Amino acid sequence: MKTKVLYVEDEPSLGKIVNDTLRLQGFDVVWETDGSQVMGHFSNFTPHICVLDIMLPNTDGYELCERIKEQYPLMPIIFLSAKVATEDLVKGFEAGGTDYMRKPFSIEELIIRIKNQLLLKQLTAPDSASQQKKIAIGLYTYFPQRFELQTPTANIKLSNREGELLKMMAGKGSQIIERKELLLKIWGDDSFFNSRNLDVYIKKLRNYFSEDDNIEIQTLRGKGYLFLVR
Repeated sequence: MKTKVLYVEDEPSLGKIVNDTLRLQGFDVVWETDGSQVMGHFSNFTPHICVLDIMLPNTDGYELCERIKEQYPLMPIIFLSAKVATEDLVKGFEAGGTDYMRKPFSIEELIIRIKNQLLLKQLTAPDSASQQKKIAIGLYTYFPQRFELQTPTANIKLSNREGELLKMMAGKGSQIIERKELLLKIWGDDSFFNSRNLDVYIKKLRNYFSEDDNIEIQTLRGKGYLFLVR
């Protein structure tokens, strides 16, 4: 079965190049140029992954990502954008994006990232044997099968990568987990760009656990992290 890709890009020449190349590589692609029209495609085309521009007419990529995640919380979403500031990257991940590529980009790298995202989704998909498993973390409870973190005041839906990062770090107990290990297992490589992505995710996890003073994620420079529950 072909991998289904929903691709949203309003720039005609770039959109055609990416659309045609993905099709030549064996992907089943629906290309949309208007953000407000995207959700209508889900009635007859359920993608395995979405690739979104951010600056779109009518509905921007951030809002579109949030809408998709509301209905399909496990959907991998890659942002492709000319917005290169760190705050744009953070906003993309906070909206529910699972990867972020800056323009200009190589299509070869995009294809690799699509495949990595789909592999990650497959590896982190819940199975029936683990449906009732939960992890107690201080005042919190994490349900890895549905990527849900119960805090003292709310339930937080984590992205796939947030969930995998939390599971790996919490599973180490008081042992150091190396930064390189996290990058290789969750992102697939330890490039500078992915290293910055990891920084964003660590910051988000710290914010999630801010209601419990007994939980701390320590950074050990040059080594990695300690996930401490006192």
